Amino acid sequence: MKEKATSFDIAHLAGVSQSTVSRALNNSPLVNQETRERVQRIARELNYKVDKNASNLRKQKSSTIALLLFEDPTSDDSMINPFFLAMLGSITRACAQANYDLLVSFQNLDDDWHAEYEDSNKADGIILLGYGDYTNYQTKVAQLESQGTHFVRWGAPDAAHPGVSIGCDNVQGGRSITEHLLSMNKRSFAFIGDNGDHAPEFKARFDGYFSVLGAHGLDKNSVQRNAISTEDAGSAAARSLIESGTLPEAIVCASDTIAIGVLRELRQENINVPDDVAVVGYDNIAVSAYTTPSLTTVQQNTKLAGELLVNTLIKAINNEVVQDYLMPADVIVRQSCGSKQV
Repeated sequence: MKEKATSFDIAHLAGVSQSTVSRALNNSPLVNQETRERVQRIARELNYKVDKNASNLRKQKSSTIALLLFEDPTSDDSMINPFFLAMLGSITRACAQANYDLLVSFQNLDDDWHAEYEDSNKADGIILLGYGDYTNYQTKVAQLESQGTHFVRWGAPDAAHPGVSIGCDNVQGGRSITEHLLSMNKRSFAFIGDNGDHAPEFKARFDGYFSVLGAHGLDKNSVQRNAISTEDAGSAAARSLIESGTLPEAIVCASDTIAIGVLRELRQENINVPDDVAVVGYDNIAVSAYTTPSLTTVQQNTKLAGELLVNTLIKAINNEVVQDYLMPADVIVRQSCGSKQV
């Protein structure tokens, strides 16, 4: 009697690995179309049938972590927040050190990604980076939690949030950068970024900023402009400040990408930074050191973040106790607000 074909037979005939066969038969986008079609054609020719019991047994532990990167509005076509690109490298290294494979998936926030992972065994757990409108995202994350999915997310912990969060102390970061500006004798301010519930990390940065101004009796010397985290949004907000006729002495931006747009708009209007107005950002993305002038910003430790996200998730997978972690934020002083060190 002829033995049943196996995935290893298909792999041999197709000239690919057994894991590639598995992905191709599941229509994974990680396998190119030509390879998928070749694998599926050979499977049909061999009358290959998936042994569901064996498949489920194997998938009880895949030794794979799924990283879901959510689209973010950007000024180019990448739709990826540049801050998360730095974190991606540290997550990859941390997975390798823990002997886990990393499956990276780019997600549209409108998709039902939370439902897909309810019945899927693609990975032992999920890391979530980015969220768009937090009020919509929170509902889907709550469903992941109710399903018993092992996951950890990058974001600001709060009493009501679902799941475990690794994040930066954005309130402290907002305070520290504002205190630095006060040490540079700045007395009128603008904050650019959403300070509502739709963007809790931006709101936390605003809260830290505003609390320092209030403590010094300068809260009335502050204006605010909403902006999403893109250069174009920063440029538009800066233009609004210029057109108001009263430019503050310092502009605090909720992200570096916003700040880069602000610098661009001020330069076009021949407004000198930092002599006419100081500008600061948040995140310390790679390009912030190479803007003109170089950007003073708040650094979030992406190496530590990646390690914490991976190690916390692995603990959760192993049913160990896990908890939120809040990293400190550090001010990186460059030319855009002067040279005095904190």
